[in-house]
Amino acid sequence: MSLDNQPIYTGGCQCGAVRFRVEGALGEASVCHCRMCQKASGNFYMSLVSVRGARMTWTRGEPRRFRSSNFANRGFCEACGTPLTYEAPDGVALSIGAFDQPEEVAPVVQWGIEAKLPYVDDVPTLPGHGTLDDQEAADFISNVVSYQHPDYDTETWPPEQKP
Repeated sequence: MSLDNQPIYTGGCQCGAVRFRVEGALGEASVCHCRMCQKASGNFYMSLVSVRGARMTWTRGEPRRFRSSNFANRGFCEACGTPLTYEAPDGVALSIGAFDQPEEVAPVVQWGIEAKLPYVDDVPTLPGHGTLDDQEAADFISNVVSYQHPDYDTETWPPEQKP
């Protein structure tokens, strides 16, 4: 919480070059199935939350933008490609997956369901496995070193050189 008892949310891209801070209540959280959001996120749908009415600041870097339509820009990290924003005349929405605690931002509505991919509703019924459950991949997985920025703000970026 901030000094004036407003909730605080932080987040950023995968590499840490772009970070944000939101003070205040978030707006409606949603998933959008439209083809433009599928392409922008590289996924089945895009999860977004409006920050209209809250104080949003870029605390490190700023997204590069792509004009995806006559009304909207899409913000993304130029260094790692992480999708970060949907920007329209009525405000900015942030990608829920870019938040440090995305579990705090649950979607409450779906949009663009006419473009919903036919198998999306079946995903929760697919068999599920933990990352280390695949014995054939266990050696490989145990040697993976993540270069992803941690889910909290850091003083410097990048914190160290990576190979």
